Amino acid sequence: MKAKPRKTRRSSRAASASAATPAEVIVSGLGVSPGIVIGTAYLRETGTLEVPEYEIPENGIEDECDRFRAAVSRAARQVRRLRAKAETLPGSAGEELAYLLEAYGHMLKGSRLLRGVEKRITENRMNAEAAVQAELTELSAGFAEMDDAYLAARLDDIRHVAHRLIRSLTKTPYRSMSELPEGSIVVAEELTPADTAQMDPRRIHGFATVLGGAEGHVAIMARALGLPAVAGATGIMSAVKTGDTLVIDGDGGRIIVNPGAATLVEVGRRRAERLSEEKKLVRLRRVPAVTRDGVEIQLNANVELPLEMDMVDRMGARGIGLLRTEFMFMNRDDLPSEDEQYALFRDIVGKMKGSPVTIRTLDIGGEKIAQTLLGDIGESVSSALGLRGVRLSLKRTDVLETQFAAILRAGKHGPVRILLPMVSTVAEVRKAREILKKVAARLKRRKVAMAETLPPLGVMIEVPGAALSADALAMASDFFAIGSNDLTMYTLAIDRSDEQVAYLYNPLHPAVLRLVQFATMAALRARIPISVCGEMAGDPRFTVLLLGLGIRDLSMVPANIPRIKQRVRELDMVEANRRAGAVMEQIDSGRIAMLLDDFNGLSS
Repeated sequence: MKAKPRKTRRSSRAASASAATPAEVIVSGLGVSPGIVIGTAYLRETGTLEVPEYEIPENGIEDECDRFRAAVSRAARQVRRLRAKAETLPGSAGEELAYLLEAYGHMLKGSRLLRGVEKRITENRMNAEAAVQAELTELSAGFAEMDDAYLAARLDDIRHVAHRLIRSLTKTPYRSMSELPEGSIVVAEELTPADTAQMDPRRIHGFATVLGGAEGHVAIMARALGLPAVAGATGIMSAVKTGDTLVIDGDGGRIIVNPGAATLVEVGRRRAERLSEEKKLVRLRRVPAVTRDGVEIQLNANVELPLEMDMVDRMGARGIGLLRTEFMFMNRDDLPSEDEQYALFRDIVGKMKGSPVTIRTLDIGGEKIAQTLLGDIGESVSSALGLRGVRLSLKRTDVLETQFAAILRAGKHGPVRILLPMVSTVAEVRKAREILKKVAARLKRRKVAMAETLPPLGVMIEVPGAALSADALAMASDFFAIGSNDLTMYTLAIDRSDEQVAYLYNPLHPAVLRLVQFATMAALRARIPISVCGEMAGDPRFTVLLLGLGIRDLSMVPANIPRIKQRVRELDMVEANRRAGAVMEQIDSGRIAMLLDDFNGLSS
């Protein structure tokens, strides 16, 4: 009788080991920030809440109802802030999320959920947390009997509101991402700019979200921080658990969950190639951005957060073409003081060692601002067409005066410029200049150290009306900065957060390019500086067109500067002018794209 082969035992052990090894899963999405990184997954806001249950004494029922109503008020305030944040989410997120949050707001105003909870507290003497959970359970059972996908989705909405109430009642804190271990990769349904501002690239190496798109503020901040990111990854939340090994491929728009050995080898090879290419580009740091025929181009950095300053220097920026000031208002419930803003501006200006810093005054989206600033303004600040940018600053002149004072004091430490966002009329510029002069006079009376002369005051060209009245604005302004992102959105009446029309967002639309050309020519005629500081500036595909239109100043995410510098050094201005002329004769964006891609292919 033959003995059983020993390999059976080995095969059994191998099968057991294989079963213990998680299978590799690939989730596709949209690469919104380039780069490839390997790290450990952290699912944001996962896990269930512990809900205590106890009986309320007869004389404590009214107090418990009051505690529940206070939680409802807190939740309503949070939802209002989240609804404002939805304005920044592109792709499939924005408008749909705003509608959802509006529904959440209605649920927090006398819905069946709230009535049911108060009834349970009053009649069953049940504590508020347990009452919310019990009412949710009953509603869930009722919805489960309805074979309707729409109603099932509404149950998810109710569950979201109920969980928010329970979290408020139990005082369960949201875990700060600043506490995550080094090498973490954040996985979440959604992230806001305020969330992204908490991400320290030394600890968090990338992120993946279900919601979001390439043109939103979160994606822009990710690129600024050098964090590889993938958005629009629909199945990511069910495919990942905290602790899994993840690969974020921001170039290819993929998330690889628990990559196998062969995948890790391939990812390592691609990372090495990318690092080698980046090192070659960084060698251009001290090389001037000069075309083949000797035309020098100013390449500046857009800065979202102070921690980017090291990268600004490392990438060889000639200055800061756009310092966004919203970071000072993030993740806080009060407003930054003049001294606090001055200290931050002073440090940034000092680090630039004499290179110019252009500071944009507060350009809020509701996601970036302390609720105390909003006061009785209401929902207008959350609208792309509402009270935002310079409009809000001129309504809340106290906030604008504080910013102006801080900037004027920082001007003592190096050259600064002031940039006004969302300008649409000459009157806005004149009013802002009057306020600037008033603040300067006040500082002088108090003998506060500041620059001897007032800093240049410029306007963002991001509203079609501003571009079309650029000749008049040039008479009242010291410089222009074209914000190509918003200019494209407003010109084409495209809400990038609405997935039904987001595909129409196209900076190569003839109307957008004509507005860029119109504003550029107005600035050149008035002999004032003009720059482009939107995403177009940091894309090598558009460099030949922008230079050919007369732009000599580009401001972008610091990481893009070497790549744009390399492209500038490959170009000849005669060729650029000729190609821009051919582009501006076209009436079809497809033909324009073909002309640019053909030129870039031949010249690269």
